[in-house]
Amino acid sequence: MSNAKQSDSSRGERPRASSLKPLKLTVPFIKPYTGRLLLAFVCLSVASVSMLGMPIAIRYVIDYGFSSDNLKSIDLYFMALLGLALIYAVFASFRYYLVMWIGERVVADIRSAVYRHIIKLSPTFFEVTRTGEVLSRLTTDTTLVQSVVGAGMSIALRSSFTLIGCLVMLFVTSAKLTLMILALVPVVVLPVWLYSRKVRRLSRATQDRIADSSSIADESLNAIQIVQAFTLENFLGERFADSVETSFSAARKRLQVSSLLSGLIVLTAFGAIVVVLWIGAHSVADNTMTPGTLGQFLMYATFLAGSTTALGEVWSDVQRAAGAMERLMELLSAQTDIKAPANPLALPPEGRGHIQIQRIDFNYPSRPDQKALDKYTLEIQSGETIALVGPSGAGKTTVFQLLLRFYDPQAGQILLDGVDITKADPEEVRKRIGIVPQNTVLFAETAMENIRYGRPTATDEEVKAAARAAIADEFIEKQPEGYHTFLGEKGMRLSGGQQQRIAIARAILKNPPVMLLDEATSALDSESEKLVQEALDHLMQDHTTLVIAHRLSTVIKADRIVVMDEGKIVDIGRHAELIRKGGLYARLADLQFRHAPDDQENELLEVV
Repeated sequence: MSNAKQSDSSRGERPRASSLKPLKLTVPFIKPYTGRLLLAFVCLSVASVSMLGMPIAIRYVIDYGFSSDNLKSIDLYFMALLGLALIYAVFASFRYYLVMWIGERVVADIRSAVYRHIIKLSPTFFEVTRTGEVLSRLTTDTTLVQSVVGAGMSIALRSSFTLIGCLVMLFVTSAKLTLMILALVPVVVLPVWLYSRKVRRLSRATQDRIADSSSIADESLNAIQIVQAFTLENFLGERFADSVETSFSAARKRLQVSSLLSGLIVLTAFGAIVVVLWIGAHSVADNTMTPGTLGQFLMYATFLAGSTTALGEVWSDVQRAAGAMERLMELLSAQTDIKAPANPLALPPEGRGHIQIQRIDFNYPSRPDQKALDKYTLEIQSGETIALVGPSGAGKTTVFQLLLRFYDPQAGQILLDGVDITKADPEEVRKRIGIVPQNTVLFAETAMENIRYGRPTATDEEVKAAARAAIADEFIEKQPEGYHTFLGEKGMRLSGGQQQRIAIARAILKNPPVMLLDEATSALDSESEKLVQEALDHLMQDHTTLVIAHRLSTVIKADRIVVMDEGKIVDIGRHAELIRKGGLYARLADLQFRHAPDDQENELLEVV
């Protein structure tokens, strides 16, 4: 998906579904279940044949079953009618189960495929696409597709078979009356043709408005503490209500058109049947048709009208599903900017953590005129600890994101153990790098599973060993269920320091050659800071480490300090050496430590 298209998507200005072609994209998802689909067709065929046989039995009941000369035959006719009803009931039930199963299975596969694809897209995609929009497509849109692929397909198949079968049997029963019905078909089809495009367009608009509401809810619920701290409940409540009302207004317009379409179909279909039956009644009166034949024709005409009405109602759902499937396919067709080359270079079996950053030029896609890094060159030896310091916007976090290959630079290259990371598989590169972010990310899982994200194949004992190394076991074991305690959404049941130690344990469990630490101890109390710092010290042992440093103690321990400003390296050295030189580092240090006690090494150093 192009950036332009993504931008349109984020504003809700998506191209409208102009046809049912998006529904064809469900075929690859249906193919694995061809066997069940064929069995459903067999059941459908048997059920349809038995249903089409009922009017014939009714005809004989009317013409011969009530005659005093055929009292012995009446039982036979009614037994045949009952037998046909039984066959129809059994096979219709099997057909319904099989088709609904296929619908549920196919939509589950689509939902899984979309999620698996989306989660691999680069950050560029999420710069222009709201998370709430994606969630709306994964939930609401897949539900719409499910309604068609499941129940809708069941009704459509049954009604289509009935429609064709009834037309054939109507010709067999009375060609004259059938031709009259066919002459009236355009009266029934015309409303469908006129309104179907409008229904599809309005359905797409409704789904877009629902996605807007989902985005507002997702953003506010994910920042619930900020919302409540700033007393934004009423403001956001009104904003969400406005969005819901807009969604309701779009849905109301769609329902108006859909209900009008449905009413017109029913009126025209049954109106046509009434006209034809009126003529048929005259034929019975003229003795050119038996009452049983007219009854048979009436039943087939009723079945035909019912199937036509059902197809008309399903058609509205098909229009909505086409728009929903188009939105889902937009996600599946979105291309990541970061791909593995056709023949990726292999990284050395034993990772040393040797990093070479050579003359990197980079600007973010959303800020093409603003350089985040400018001719950035830095070599980091295996096992070396580098502290990145500088003012906000200096490009420190950008270095991390390029090392993780979330983005590719516009110029220059980054070598990891001698291999250009753009020529390697991004997954293999990321396996060699661990990260502890400033804003800890915990999942709605237990403590055990949150740590295990570092290496999903790790045993429970390996997880516990990592927790001990991160000094996290002391508070985990005090939890109500120990390592199996649910930590809440985003780990909200833990303090900031505890969350940070869980993140450190995760990185220790992964144990890659390179560690990226966006040191996040500045907001912690002294006791938590000491524990987290001890855990970080353990994490940094025997690893190549880059730290966005927030504490003087980290800066002093670093082998080298890289001072950055406006995407460039302005100085490199040890703490004392840089202080003697003066310059940016000395000014930052003086600004932060002017009023600090001489022995308080862990005061903040400005590097945000």
